[in-house]
Amino acid sequence: MPLPVTRDAITEAYHRIAPHIRHTPLMSLNPHAFGLDAAITFKLEYLQHAGSFKSRGAFNGLLSAPLPKAGVTAASGGNHGAAVAFAARQLGVPAKIFVPEISSPIKIATIRAFGAEVVIGGARYDDAQAACNMFAEESGALLIHPFNALTTLTGQGTIALEWEADAALPDTVLVACGGGGLIGGMAAWWHTKVKVVGVEPEGSKCLHAALEAGAPVPVEVNSVAGDSLGAKRVGDLAFEIAQHAIDHVALVSDDAIRNAQKVLWRDFRIMSEPGGAAALAALLSGVYKPLKGERVGVLLCGANVDPTTIL
Repeated sequence: MPLPVTRDAITEAYHRIAPHIRHTPLMSLNPHAFGLDAAITFKLEYLQHAGSFKSRGAFNGLLSAPLPKAGVTAASGGNHGAAVAFAARQLGVPAKIFVPEISSPIKIATIRAFGAEVVIGGARYDDAQAACNMFAEESGALLIHPFNALTTLTGQGTIALEWEADAALPDTVLVACGGGGLIGGMAAWWHTKVKVVGVEPEGSKCLHAALEAGAPVPVEVNSVAGDSLGAKRVGDLAFEIAQHAIDHVALVSDDAIRNAQKVLWRDFRIMSEPGGAAALAALLSGVYKPLKGERVGVLLCGANVDPTTIL
């Protein structure tokens, strides 16, 4: 069955955004890292502009449509807003970002530092999205959706394209899930070639719930990673891809996520936000157990974190 996102579309997106993004490196770990008989590689996407993978989808969205005088707008737990704000500044257009009250102060400060107007309101992401939708309709601003838009998914899929260009294909890739834009784009690129495993917090599992129910369903959000992986409902596009191109979704506890953050800092001096450490948490906690000699890729996708919450 054809997927809504194609490899050709991801390739086109990469050529479109390549002048504006960083080609992030891979890190191959020492044999038997973490006591596992597996070959583990990190993709250091937290080094991307604005501190997360979101800049890929943001640039692709802004570069795929005429930019109105009203500028651009987005709703975000923080990372998507920072990425849209950064892309808008680079392209010379105003940005207005709507964030929920659960967004971390450091992410809000980052958005403002890139010159965007920030509107804080509503307890959860969905509240911010509703306010953003209303503003876009009234102002004519271009709305850049964080996960349920083709331009977003194809932009995020360029991570897999870049990864494949830099190294031999992994057997399995672990990818954190929020609304599904990241894993949807990557799985669309690697469909049938790599086993893609989603990782969600136990307290924020919209993709896992959707796959169990056979359709996107609303879920409660209560996780340390809620500001980045806290979508109440997975995007329709990502769900369609997940049904055909994702092996399964592993669930990790908040304690496992916090431990992964600490390990990343202790062993690699990597400052990762909770959502960015979720994929590694699946390995460290044993929720995902690699086979002997399995080549496992771990996407480290975000670094917008207050250091005092880790040290």
